[in-house]
Amino acid sequence: MIKLAIIGTNWISRQFAEAALQSQQFVIAAVYSRDITRAQDFAQGLPCAHYFDDLNDLGSSDEVEAVYIASPNSLHYEQALQLLKQGKHVICEKPLAANPMQVATLLAAAKEHNVVLFEAFMTQHRPNFFQLKQHIEKIAPLRQVLLSYCQFSSRYPAYLAGDNPNTFNPNFANGSIVDIGYYCVATAVALFGAPRQVLASAYLLPSGVDGQGCVILQYPEFEVILRHSKISDSKLESELQGEGGRLLVSHPVSLCQQVQWIDQGGVVTDISLAQADNPMLEEAFAFAKQIHSGAMDADMCERSQQVADILYQVRRQTGVVFPTDEG
Repeated sequence: MIKLAIIGTNWISRQFAEAALQSQQFVIAAVYSRDITRAQDFAQGLPCAHYFDDLNDLGSSDEVEAVYIASPNSLHYEQALQLLKQGKHVICEKPLAANPMQVATLLAAAKEHNVVLFEAFMTQHRPNFFQLKQHIEKIAPLRQVLLSYCQFSSRYPAYLAGDNPNTFNPNFANGSIVDIGYYCVATAVALFGAPRQVLASAYLLPSGVDGQGCVILQYPEFEVILRHSKISDSKLESELQGEGGRLLVSHPVSLCQQVQWIDQGGVVTDISLAQADNPMLEEAFAFAKQIHSGAMDADMCERSQQVADILYQVRRQTGVVFPTDEG
């Protein structure tokens, strides 16, 4: 069993902790928070014996072999880099870091210290994502793709009321494209690789981050349109269109809950497979597999770098700047 520590005391950390336990590949060895009381409160109901409020102490502990990071985006790079250098395997919530330069540094550090760095992009590990990928040839040649994820943020009313939540704060390396839009970008790259051109537009909030936007990824024979928003809501399905038919993915694209194949005759076939109730279970297994094998997956590393490159291009085109971009 892999001794896992959790950084972050939010709902997504709880979901991953439960997935890790369900996989029977991990034990929850520790929880970290700058407030030790919050770490202890978070761990209630979990079989956890150690609590840390000092990151160096966590990285130095023999009681921890791997760490799940779900802190604010702006802290991912610093925390992951320190833990990798201290010999810990790291699974870090998306986005892996605030810019592609930081991602490259993290990947190099993982290789140098012979540990696993894993970006927590759950979509790619879901059974229905594999179904989607395997059925693309049935609608070939591909011509147009729409990947949509628009969800009104529960924190937007607070922002409009004058608060400054992390979700809409550039100091926390946040905004629509790196949050909800990440799933659209990463899904496209996981399916098709890096595009030859990126074109982006966005509506910027007064805080300096994007509230919503659109991205076109151009490939040699087709284009992918990405719609993302934190300030409006949509249940629109994602769609892959080819000369041989269509593939539909239910909203939200991140979960791949249902995939349908529609041929040019209009015959609809549900190709969905049964999936775990906890959508992070499959990625917990994938992380454990890499730790046991002693090697990172080269394709996943390349995907992380390519996604970081695209997100950076989108931000440069739309004028979203993070403090970490300086220098």
